[in-house]
Amino acid sequence: MITQILFGEHFTVYEIMMGWCRVKLAYDGYEGWVDQKMVTPLTDRAFHKIEHAPFAVCTDIFNLVQVDCEQPLMIVAGSTLPCWRAYKKEFGIPSGWYSLNGNVMYKKPKNIRKFMIEQALKYFNAPYLWGGRSPFGIDCSGFSQIIYKMAGYSIPRDASRQVHCGVAFSFIEEAQPGDLAFFDNDEGTIVHVGIIWEKNKIIHASGKVRIDNIDHYGIFNVETSRYTHKLRVMKRIVED
Repeated sequence: MITQILFGEHFTVYEIMMGWCRVKLAYDGYEGWVDQKMVTPLTDRAFHKIEHAPFAVCTDIFNLVQVDCEQPLMIVAGSTLPCWRAYKKEFGIPSGWYSLNGNVMYKKPKNIRKFMIEQALKYFNAPYLWGGRSPFGIDCSGFSQIIYKMAGYSIPRDASRQVHCGVAFSFIEEAQPGDLAFFDNDEGTIVHVGIIWEKNKIIHASGKVRIDNIDHYGIFNVETSRYTHKLRVMKRIVED
């Protein structure tokens, strides 16, 4: 598994083979194969409408949405709610209109850095899963991407591409909550990313979503009392 498509994220199908579809996500351009049974076909008109209509993002770790008289459907944080109608708290896809009585983001929050940390802490102890983007399992770059998505920012899927976003700064003392820190291996390849908190703390997915110390050397694991990741660069993407 290289990534996960969350509820409401639309994509283009380029190829169908033996019950599998090769797709490209509209949100981050990621490509991969998905089970054809999990695909809800859209007309060109519906796809265009979803592309350009306002949307919201679920910010509750878990929530239930209701469509007509069918059984409720569980969605997770970071799910897209296309064609969002704020006054009715409902959203729509061709299979029907859904109602949701929960927390969503459809405008950038006023205190965006506080919001991002609050969302990040909701994932505390979520298990690590390569390619994961949900509370059931998430990897380091999936974690940073989803937190930024809920805050109204679109960043790439992989840490090696996320590192090209934003503006670099040099000293850990300059960091603000929500800034990203990137870490490399001995070959200089970016292999990890985390979200900087306050007082030299970082929230990141390594084994699980955890909180560790960070300094100019890298991440210091508070449980093993050793450095686990070597700091390469820090980036600021959020506009204050």
